[in-house]
Amino acid sequence: MSKDVGTPLEKIFGSRSRAKLLVLFFDNPDKQFFVREIARLIDEQINSVRRELLNLDSLGLVKSETFENKVYYAANVKHPFFRPLVEICSKKEISTRTGERVRASGWDEYVRPVKSALKALVVTNRLPGQEGLDMLIVGNDFERKLTRWAEVMEKKMGKPLNYAIVTPDDMIYRMRVRDRFIMRVFELEITEKIDPDKILTIVEAE
Repeated sequence: MSKDVGTPLEKIFGSRSRAKLLVLFFDNPDKQFFVREIARLIDEQINSVRRELLNLDSLGLVKSETFENKVYYAANVKHPFFRPLVEICSKKEISTRTGERVRASGWDEYVRPVKSALKALVVTNRLPGQEGLDMLIVGNDFERKLTRWAEVMEKKMGKPLNYAIVTPDDMIYRMRVRDRFIMRVFELEITEKIDPDKILTIVEAE
């Protein structure tokens, strides 16, 4: 995952380590990383990584949380500079029908193996011990394809994920009756929403 951070970014952000960290976090805003993993991914000394993480944390650009005695860091999606930094640091692009080049989140790639079965997805930033779901998966789980995909995502995220899989019909019904379980998901900080069939617009419109 380590990227070749060019001289312009180093000049803008002040140091090679800081530039690499910003690219790591804002090119993967839906992921959390622990310190030793970060040092390995960006190929920098762990002391340098710790120093720069403290700087970024003090600026509010990253946030940290402790889970199973490990401190995890992630991009702060609520920071006012979040979107500009994603635009600067992300190297993922997709083509629209009009030929326009736009940025794509990591989840566009993650859901590709289950695109035919997945009807909607909500990814939240649920803190350890906080009630709710990390992923709300809407789709038909034929042959447990979505279940296996969720298990793969647990490994990618590097931590246990609290997720639920509901069928499209069940999701629509639960949203219309304002099911408490579903409504709690939308009260959490949402970091990614995929809704090609506009199933989730029901809760937004009412």
